Amino acid sequence: MPEFLTLLAPDDARNLMFESINLHHVISQTVEAVSAAGRVTAVGVYAPHPLPAFPRSTVDGFAVVARDTFGTSESMPGYLNIVGEVPMGAAPSFSVQTGQCALIHTGGMLPAGTDAIVMLEYTQVVRPGEVEIQRAVANGENILRLGEDVTENQLVIPKGVRIRAAEIGGLMALGITSVQVIRRVRVALISSGDEVIEPHIFPQPGQVRDINSYTLAALISKAGGEPIFYGIVHDSFEELKDISMRALNETDIVIITAGSSASIRDLTAGVIATLGKPGVLVHGINTKPGKPTILGVCDGKAVIGLPGNPVSALVNGYLFVVPLIEKLLGIIDRIPKPSVKATLTVNLPSQTGREDWQPVKLIAKESRWLAEPVFGKSNLIFTLASADGLIKIHADANGISAGEVVDVYLMD
Repeated sequence: MPEFLTLLAPDDARNLMFESINLHHVISQTVEAVSAAGRVTAVGVYAPHPLPAFPRSTVDGFAVVARDTFGTSESMPGYLNIVGEVPMGAAPSFSVQTGQCALIHTGGMLPAGTDAIVMLEYTQVVRPGEVEIQRAVANGENILRLGEDVTENQLVIPKGVRIRAAEIGGLMALGITSVQVIRRVRVALISSGDEVIEPHIFPQPGQVRDINSYTLAALISKAGGEPIFYGIVHDSFEELKDISMRALNETDIVIITAGSSASIRDLTAGVIATLGKPGVLVHGINTKPGKPTILGVCDGKAVIGLPGNPVSALVNGYLFVVPLIEKLLGIIDRIPKPSVKATLTVNLPSQTGREDWQPVKLIAKESRWLAEPVFGKSNLIFTLASADGLIKIHADANGISAGEVVDVYLMD
């Protein structure tokens, strides 16, 4: 029986795969900005004009020359002549001189000559055409200046940024209704094994439903990929090779689940070796769960063999598939992955030299979080379904003690 020859640390294995893939086969496309949430910019986006495009009020009140209000208060108010009201949605047709003011509403354009707004609640109209000012304002107070948000030709969204609601709002504010993004990374999903059946079929003795294709598909979609199902392949070298080659030609990444352990019936490594150069890069990761994981690159495209056990497959999907999709999308690492600090509730032993990932459930207690390990074998999917996140036990540790504060990496 073949054995795993070399076990690489997850980070080393991932970097080795990254060094071998070809990033040039991933292309861009133009999409409507309103439907671009979650997509990744293929080029930088520049402002075609300043924003705001004109100086505007942030409150209801009176547009004034700020120095006219200096020294005023409730006990010593000042008085200004009202020369007009600023129309909404249009430029004012008048200007304001010293000793004058104009009624203005939130979002209205400042009349020429004004540089601040006195909020309505600090004023009182004492007679027609005259207002009492009960508070001083500084130059620029309660207004947005021309270009205060962005200036013309400013880079507003860099290349490699995942678009969120805020970016979509910014695009709309600038009148940018389409945006160039990286095409979703196409990921082939192949399940292998004579015992594996489709989920809608009632299993006979010895049969199991395909879980991995669907958990990984959800993970891929969330990461910005497009999962493409290639079905279930029997334990046949030629059949697995034919399906894998077709998938390699049609997609950007190929994932084969099951068939990665050191067994005579496990064919994935042998198939990957035939698909292109250099072939298998890593067969065996120094981690738990997921030791049998295979990382390969065939003619510039990644081919990954994940264990058949659902927990192992999904955890290693987080470790290898998600970062690979983000690499192909060209995402800039601007923010850390979501995590929370929590106090471990029990001792967690580990084998020194191996990186362990342990599912945990978060429990709120007073003003802190507790991390309660969810124990179970790697073929029990609800072990992971009942968890909120994963904690990492580093390879140089032999465990984590109860009461230690740990980082819980959230699963969404």
